[in-house]
Order: sequence, then C-alpha cells, then structure tokens
Amino acid sequence: MDKADTISAGIEQRIYLIRGTRVMLDSDLAALYGVPTRVLNQAVKRNPERFPQDFMFQLDNQEVALLRSQNVTASVQHGGRRTPFTAFTEHGAIMAASVLNSKQAVEVSIFVVRAFIKLRELLAGNQELAVKFAELETRVDQHDETIRTLVAAIRQLMQPPEAPEKKQIGFRAE
Repeated sequence: MDKADTISAGIEQRIYLIRGTRVMLDSDLAALYGVPTRVLNQAVKRNPERFPQDFMFQLDNQEVALLRSQNVTASVQHGGRRTPFTAFTEHGAIMAASVLNSKQAVEVSIFVVRAFIKLRELLAGNQELAVKFAELETRVDQHDETIRTLVAAIRQLMQPPEAPEKKQIGFRAE
C-alpha cells in the first residue's frame, strides 16, 4: 500500500454519519491539514459566507455524548474539548482547506474528496444490492405461494379416498 492509499484509508475512518450526513470533525480535519483545531475554527469564523449550513454544523450535546461513547473523543473530565464540535460535510471540508490556504491543506483536501467519493460509491453499490435483494424476496414469496399450493395438493392426494357407501347384496328381512 502506498502513501496515498494509507492517507485515504485514514481519512475514511474519520468520516462519520451524523444527522444522516457524512461528515468529518473539525479536530480530524485540522490534524489532516496540519494545523491546530483552534486555527481551523478561527479561519472558518473569519469567513462565514463560505460556510452555509449545508457545509458545516455544530454538534448538539446528544451527538457529542454518542461520539464519546464510541471512544472518538475524551470527556472534559479527562482533558477533552471544552468547545462544541463542528462537523464539516464534504463541501465544507474542501472549503476549509481553501480558507487555510496551506500547501498541506490543499494536498490533503484531494484525498478527502476521494475518500468521500469512495464512500458514496460503496453506498451506491449497497443500494443496488438492496434492490436486488428485494426483488429476490418478491420472487421467493411468489414461489412460496406456489410451493404451498403444491404441498396442499400433494397432501390431498396422500389421503386415502373416502370409502363409498357399500350396498348390501341379497334380500333384507323386514
């Protein structure tokens, strides 16, 4: 595995699904871009017109607690962050690289884009698989009904026929 693959794999592990959107945390982006988190956040605050709500958002307490429970971040009691986390979408991550304007930020932003694209392709492949699976389920359900009908017919054939009423031969004494 070459350096590009290693970087790309590391980036993919730092992409989280929050609010139904794939995002990267500000601390992860800052580390990738080679700057402290506060420098990244300052650059973002200085350029608010470049970061609409669909590019980034602040995590609420419940989302932060969920991330902490997954061992992504340390709690405040253990030296963790005291400021809210910012989550950047794919477009926000690229915009952050442009406001930082460092050589490393520009280089790594290419890998970030590729990681998001790779995840999107994987998701599309899973959706295709889900559609095919649904089609298979429908076919099996249709076959199940056919099989049930066949089994019922075979069971009827396996039952002995009802004996016809026998007629007595001879005379009856009345």
